[in-house]
Amino acid sequence: MADVHDRKTRSRNMAAIKGKDTKPEVWLRKELFKRGFRYRLHRKDLPGKPDIVLPRFKTVIFVNGCFWHCHEGCHYFRIPASNKDFWIHKLSGNKNRDRKNHAALLETGWKVIIVWECAIKGAKKKEPDDLIGKITTQVIANSEDVIEIGEVD
Repeated sequence: MADVHDRKTRSRNMAAIKGKDTKPEVWLRKELFKRGFRYRLHRKDLPGKPDIVLPRFKTVIFVNGCFWHCHEGCHYFRIPASNKDFWIHKLSGNKNRDRKNHAALLETGWKVIIVWECAIKGAKKKEPDDLIGKITTQVIANSEDVIEIGEVD
């Protein structure tokens, strides 16, 4: 199947995709701030430059886009039919890099929370209070090293 855009239009569209300060990330930050959490953003000295860093609780939060980070079982994730080899290589590279970054954070004593885009937006999103409650419980209780929150979790 051919692309519906010419190369120039596709390039402009892809360049406009943001890596930080996305709508789901900004929403989550506002909700955490309302509940009294204070955080740092995109700390460059930590592996993977986490979206939200809660130093007091030694916890980092990644707000992952379901497509770009290969959220298996999610309706937002599907490998494009065109240029399939490129996309498989690109997305598996993202997934492997995420795993390495999470492992490096765990080795240095950080807890990792991964909030998937589908938990925040769309028809199957979680109730905001439930989502924030789950994150808050994890941050304060520090019960698990890694937790993932998405529509299928």
